Amino acid sequence: MPNLVRMMDTDGTLCVICADTTETVREMQRLHGTKKVVSAALGRLLTAASLMGSMLKGEKDSLTLKISADGPASPLTAVSDSSGNVRGCAGRTDVELPLNALGKLDVSGAVGKNGTLTVMKDLGLREPYIGQVPLATGEIAEDITAYYATSEQTPSVCGLGVLCDKETEGIINAGGFLIQLLPTATDETIDKVERGLETIKPVTTMLFEGQNPEAICRAVLPEFTLEVLDTAEVGYRCTCSRARMERALVSTGKQALSEMAEDPETEVICNFCNRKYVFSKSEMQALARAATRE
Repeated sequence: MPNLVRMMDTDGTLCVICADTTETVREMQRLHGTKKVVSAALGRLLTAASLMGSMLKGEKDSLTLKISADGPASPLTAVSDSSGNVRGCAGRTDVELPLNALGKLDVSGAVGKNGTLTVMKDLGLREPYIGQVPLATGEIAEDITAYYATSEQTPSVCGLGVLCDKETEGIINAGGFLIQLLPTATDETIDKVERGLETIKPVTTMLFEGQNPEAICRAVLPEFTLEVLDTAEVGYRCTCSRARMERALVSTGKQALSEMAEDPETEVICNFCNRKYVFSKSEMQALARAATRE
């Protein structure tokens, strides 16, 4: 069932994307065993990556979001393909913090407030596009909004949310939206967007009430007539494979591989899904020879 929708207003002044990433974040938590505040932080970043990745044009294009900051869970990384499927990891998954002053999970405390958000787009060109901005708040949605304003000069509004069960720490729901003004937007367009944002409920509340992504788009932008551009079914997708791990090992160079080949076995673990790949001594020696040829 589609859980991501892209819409545009009939006047062509803005577009909005919304995704219900509940199952995505649940899978992330299952794979990484994240505590509540890390589930919220990495879940938000995964959702943002899914929204942004779904805007890529090429089938093989990809987008990476990385937050490097002074919080105990940093760095956090999320990678999306052009369909909006994502994978991610955090520096630490066992972080536990008191609730913030608003009685909510202290995401900015886990992420950190002093650091950077880096956006890398691999569009199949010789060099990837890389944009980097200082963190605005560490709450992630505001940092995505600041990135678009600063690095891409695109007026945008991002809303993200992850709701965790207080007792079990399980994911109740997760999702987000991204509004972007088009060059045809006027001051009236901005006023209408701002009025809508003044009255909206949190994304997690709307999901809890049973609203789907299309309904959330219409609730966020009540003064606009929106039409659906396309929909997609997105989820947590790791692209690791034995062949990819071999290429990664070869890239470390002959000396490193030769040292690893001294052990009877070498175990490599994927950062995104924790899958283990075991290479024998002879296999490592063969990879060392391959690194020599390169």
